Amino acid sequence: MGWTFLRFILASWGNWYPQWERIVTSVAEAEDLGFWGFVMPDHYMWGRMGGDATLETWTALAFLAARTKKIKLGTLVTPIPFRPPGILAKTISTLDIISNGRTRLGVGAGWSPTEFEGYSVWDPPKIRVEKTEEGLQLILKLWHEPKVDFNGKYYHAKGAVLEPKTVQKPHPPLLFGGTGTRMLRMAGKYGDICMISPFGERDPEEAKKIVLDEARRHNRATKVSFAGIAPLPQQNPKYDRECMRTLLRKLSDLVVSILSRRFLREAI
Repeated sequence: MGWTFLRFILASWGNWYPQWERIVTSVAEAEDLGFWGFVMPDHYMWGRMGGDATLETWTALAFLAARTKKIKLGTLVTPIPFRPPGILAKTISTLDIISNGRTRLGVGAGWSPTEFEGYSVWDPPKIRVEKTEEGLQLILKLWHEPKVDFNGKYYHAKGAVLEPKTVQKPHPPLLFGGTGTRMLRMAGKYGDICMISPFGERDPEEAKKIVLDEARRHNRATKVSFAGIAPLPQQNPKYDRECMRTLLRKLSDLVVSILSRRFLREAI
């Protein structure tokens, strides 16, 4: 039986400005407690889901990179069609360099018409998913190749040079968080981590199967890891160190219980 490694990722519920001081404190504490990573959403506007007083996520992550040494930093997730993919590739490569190889790119297709209509272009789901994959292909080319000529359906580049390249090879890990069939298949084809939410309409085991089936088609089934989400703690307006320690202990107990049941079931 092979080894399974369990890692903990701290996730911010939003990227709102009023949360900022709490995020800075929490990430430093998470690093001290041994958390593997920190991720935060990447949105300019939330509307009724929390307001529009947000911080630009990749800029905020650069600040956190300068304040930490070990914890991985990334998004959950970045809507790839929201920005020009070449500019996004440069932003992330810069963060990977200044963080000494600690960056993760969360890959999504976008869900909020409000922010797309305000800052970008809102397309039907089919086109957003197509833009996500094509934009990701361009990003990967810029990270891998000395000079890029790209002529896609939605994106183009002529003689694009992205230097210096990312610290991580072949590139920063890709984290997928979508639940649609096409996004799950994309996770199997490109992803390093696939976060499957237990709160969606799709059964998590079914979603995992879609990812792994696609990964096998591309000979990379062993390269995809899976992540879940712990139940959200009750909202606390102030950062509480002991509350975080208690939550971590409860989550550890929950994971041990789940793994024990799974091991016994497979043994039987």
